[in-house]
Amino acid sequence: MVNDDKIRSAFENKTWQEIKVTDSWQIFKIMSEFVDGFERLAKIGPCVSIFGSARTQADHKYYQIAADIGSLLTERGYGVITGGGPGIMEAGNKGAYESGGKSVGLNIELPFEQFNNKYIDRDKILQFNYFFVRKVMFMKYSQGYIVLPGGFGTLDELFEALTLIQTGKIARFPIVLVGSEYWSGLFKWIEETMLAKEKNISPEDLNLYRIVDTAEDAAEHIFRFYDKYVLKPNF
Repeated sequence: MVNDDKIRSAFENKTWQEIKVTDSWQIFKIMSEFVDGFERLAKIGPCVSIFGSARTQADHKYYQIAADIGSLLTERGYGVITGGGPGIMEAGNKGAYESGGKSVGLNIELPFEQFNNKYIDRDKILQFNYFFVRKVMFMKYSQGYIVLPGGFGTLDELFEALTLIQTGKIARFPIVLVGSEYWSGLFKWIEETMLAKEKNISPEDLNLYRIVDTAEDAAEHIFRFYDKYVLKPNF
């Protein structure tokens, strides 16, 4: 349960001056996270991000698939970026780390669920207070997204990427969803309701992602994309 004291504190009356001072100093905290992220991630080279639930246990099939994906990517010279926590994130880092590849963790400070997993390279752990800064790092320094089953945070990253590519704000990069049994209902609704019925997206938007079921197919989609297109920064 959310701490009642935190809720009460959030609704305490503040003067306009208190709000102004707090917001002004917060700008410098935000800037420092951007600068640190830009400087450290720019040195790593081409990477692919792996997303999925922090709650997935090590004996789950998707944990093993994520680990296999991490291994396959590093064998082709890609680094692996995850959110740095447990579950699917840990699995992706594990696959990269145990294969001798670059294993990066963009950790977010949360009151629960999130802690650094042990498979991140010690010099490649980045800590963030702000979700939006962290999301910029994923977008700017990932040459592909591989998305396994997850919750709201996973969907947030997925639809952020789809939106930025759809609107031309960033260069197109491959987006792969692993687990047709998990994703098919959502994307059937997108195709039948969002597109066909309501016409809120364009038919070509359905080409922005690929749904697969194996680690090999997920990694191969990334490889094929860059066999065809130039590997370059997204921004």
